[in-house]
Amino acid sequence: MAVIWQQQRNGNHYEVRTHGASVRLYTNGVFHTQWNPRDPLKGSLWELLLLPAFFRPPAQVRRVLLLGVGGGALVRLLQTYCSPDQILGVDIDPVHLSVAKRFFEVRGVELVCADARTVVADLTAGDAPPFDLVVDDLFGHVDGEAERAFAADPEWCEAILALVGPAGMVVSNFGSRGELLASGWRTPGISAQLAAPGGSWTLDHPDYENCIGVFSRIPLDRNDLKLHAPAVLNPGNPARKMDARIRALR
Repeated sequence: MAVIWQQQRNGNHYEVRTHGASVRLYTNGVFHTQWNPRDPLKGSLWELLLLPAFFRPPAQVRRVLLLGVGGGALVRLLQTYCSPDQILGVDIDPVHLSVAKRFFEVRGVELVCADARTVVADLTAGDAPPFDLVVDDLFGHVDGEAERAFAADPEWCEAILALVGPAGMVVSNFGSRGELLASGWRTPGISAQLAAPGGSWTLDHPDYENCIGVFSRIPLDRNDLKLHAPAVLNPGNPARKMDARIRALR
């Protein structure tokens, strides 16, 4: 593995490394992003954030809000497999956004350097059309370990759910299943706004502790994932690369 760029800024150490055709971003030793243009789907954590998009036909995922860009791997995956008309990416770290453009070749999206809470509040107060998909992947790092930038409390969950249309969905990354179950998504006020059954799902991967939550006002069907997802990720494909566990959350 070769370090092709590094920088020290505001007490943080950033590195971009290559491994074969893969490009990787590390911040303070934490592995944030990987992208391989020759082989985009490798069965990694970022693909768990992509997979829920295929609960709907890709042609219906037109407007996407991505909270937490990192190096932009998820942007590239969404562009490759869903081709949204608009992706708005928000990250509080200007170095991450610069790296996303320079080394991960993120193009054709709107990138905003800001606190996601401020952007969400502004979007809620404005009259922008609803999003089809909101991805909450807001992670920082403490003592060399990745962790959520702030808790997904009921107010936060309410705010991002308000940004999706009636058939839209929110995908949220948590450090563990326990963290998801303790979040605002499980409170009565938020749960009552989601379809029952079929409006809440979890995805996890045997190589990671993270747990991905998927939340929708309309029922989501596992059969739709099998219908729309690429073969490499498809839960109905015995030869898929991703060994994801997909469970309805009751």
